[in-house]
Amino acid sequence: MTEHSSTPSSPDNASARPDPSVLSLFGQQPIGRIPVLDVTPIVDGGARPTKSVVGELFTVTATVFREGHDAVNATVVLVDPDDQEHHVPLRQVNPGLGLWEAEVFADREGVWGFRVEGWSDPYGTWHHDGPVKVRAGVDVELMLEEGARVLERAIDEVERPDEDVQILNEAITRLRASALPVEERLQAGLGPDVERILTTTPLRDHVSASPTYPWWVERKRALTGAWYEIFPRSEGARMDPETGLWTTGTFTTAQERLPAIAGMGFDVVYLTPVHPIGTTNRKGKNNTLTAEEHDPGSPYAIGAAEGGHDALHPELGDWDDFDAFVARAEAEGLEVALDIALQASPDHPWAKDHPEFFTTRADGTIAYAENPPKKYQDIYPLNFDNAPETVYAEVRRVIQVWIDHGVKIFRVDNPHTKPVEFWQWLIADVAVDHPEVIWLSEAFTKPMMMRTLAKVGFQQSYTYYAWRNTADELRDYVTELATETAHYMRPSFWPTTHDILTPYMQTGGVAAHLVRSALAATLVPTYGIYTGFEHVESVNRPGAEEHIDNEKYEFKDRRWGELVDGRDDLTDWLTMLNRIRREHASLDWLRNITFHAAEDENFLVFSKHGGGGRDASDRDTILVVANLDVHQVRSTRLHLTMPALGLGLDWGQHFQAHDLVTGARWTWDSAPFVRLGPGYGQEPVHIIHVTRN
Repeated sequence: MTEHSSTPSSPDNASARPDPSVLSLFGQQPIGRIPVLDVTPIVDGGARPTKSVVGELFTVTATVFREGHDAVNATVVLVDPDDQEHHVPLRQVNPGLGLWEAEVFADREGVWGFRVEGWSDPYGTWHHDGPVKVRAGVDVELMLEEGARVLERAIDEVERPDEDVQILNEAITRLRASALPVEERLQAGLGPDVERILTTTPLRDHVSASPTYPWWVERKRALTGAWYEIFPRSEGARMDPETGLWTTGTFTTAQERLPAIAGMGFDVVYLTPVHPIGTTNRKGKNNTLTAEEHDPGSPYAIGAAEGGHDALHPELGDWDDFDAFVARAEAEGLEVALDIALQASPDHPWAKDHPEFFTTRADGTIAYAENPPKKYQDIYPLNFDNAPETVYAEVRRVIQVWIDHGVKIFRVDNPHTKPVEFWQWLIADVAVDHPEVIWLSEAFTKPMMMRTLAKVGFQQSYTYYAWRNTADELRDYVTELATETAHYMRPSFWPTTHDILTPYMQTGGVAAHLVRSALAATLVPTYGIYTGFEHVESVNRPGAEEHIDNEKYEFKDRRWGELVDGRDDLTDWLTMLNRIRREHASLDWLRNITFHAAEDENFLVFSKHGGGGRDASDRDTILVVANLDVHQVRSTRLHLTMPALGLGLDWGQHFQAHDLVTGARWTWDSAPFVRLGPGYGQEPVHIIHVTRN
């Protein structure tokens, strides 16, 4: 919470003012005796909460000014979940233009609030005017007496410790001691102890407050984490070489993969849907319209005779098996995230019991899902308008089933195809009893929809990262995420997913996988890896930006632990990235990024400095230099903004650069020369721990 002093505000000591209700005739709100304007960060004018996690530093700013020449000051007031107020002084960053700022944070979860208070500063006014007049011989005794009276008011009107009262009384006595030299009397009112007291617990006149804006503080996993995605049915799946038939993986066999996932340093294991899969219009391999007899179907075609969203695919196991999987994950230090896809196969119980959950076409059939030119004949989308009360309640019941079985993170498939107001209600309703639950929005769609889903409650959001590949694109996009939207939208960067394999990843081979995973892991606090990434699975289905032999439609046996000739293995690379993330707190945060310059446009250079909260012990600096050209070795000279490294370095000073990728150490200045390759032996990325000489 930054250093707070819980300071009672002095009552507004002005006489009664005219009734301000007349302003409403012109659509105006009273501006206050001391204008407080342009408070940031707020969301939609305060209609929705600003977000942070416990310990996350962010900057509150406001424009505060007043008429005339008397001193003005400002405070940000943090209101904790128990309605206790904590005052943090703002500082003026551009004298004359009225911009004030303060760095704040919350020390616990819950619904907080914050406001900015502007106020007239009697001591500040005297502190400026007194020395000027006294030293010029103008109204000497009058100015010294006025200083004493300001300090008397500071004792009478503000509650403060006895030792501070004693210091102020001594200063008052000396200000009035006519036998003492004038300068000595003046200094009594200007001394460092007096200044400290009047800064920490100030005397405030004409206090004018902005509205109190909502602020939602969540657990750190809402901002920071390393995710690993699996299809449970593939973990332990085996094909009989003689018959070509597959034996499915189960929750029990998938458990055996958990130590390796945890061993790579991941925090979250994310499961694609684990429900019964329909057979009507089942898709075959590579999304073909005709499924073979033994094709397993897409886990996103949810629902069969065995049940729907509240049931398990019987081939994966029963609830005891699922609970054992969750328990094993927790024992390995992993949280379980579950895919929630609010859609149904034609065989879902809802199609029979709740036809009002769907859209019926003119010919009496239920409309299947489409995203032209794509068609999903095996899926019925939900209609939330036919019977909203019923469908809302049913989805809420389903979510509770999974929470009761230990799932606290939900990755939501295509939330942008459902009403925003539904998500706002669902996320809030769950948070009443389960504020620890985290929702990840998988909405690769228009910016206003992605942003609004985040504003109404989604803690994390997939992003356009997969399609931002040049240095300019990445700089612009991450700057937007770390500034413009950081107070409500938390990005999750994925180099590939089971749905996405961009041309960059298709053609870039090992180098693309190295650089894109390294950037995802360091540019933002949350990133994810889709299983198979470590084997550089990068062959696309012709004409599509997705993997050939897509795992959505068939089993995969990746033969974990076996040495396969010619197969790449980036396990050690991912383990290294996650180790670096855990050892360097600056990578835990989003808003602390600075981009630096390189002469070669193919290089991306950025640094992150600082930890969270007030504890300076976890604040460090990481500098990342990446060659984005995955086809050739490149060299360039960097131009580093030295003050941004956070080490108190001037432009002409040197620092120690320890490359955490290779172990190399150098002494660098503001313009080092670098050479980075596209692959093994000539890694495309430096991840450098920066320290002073």
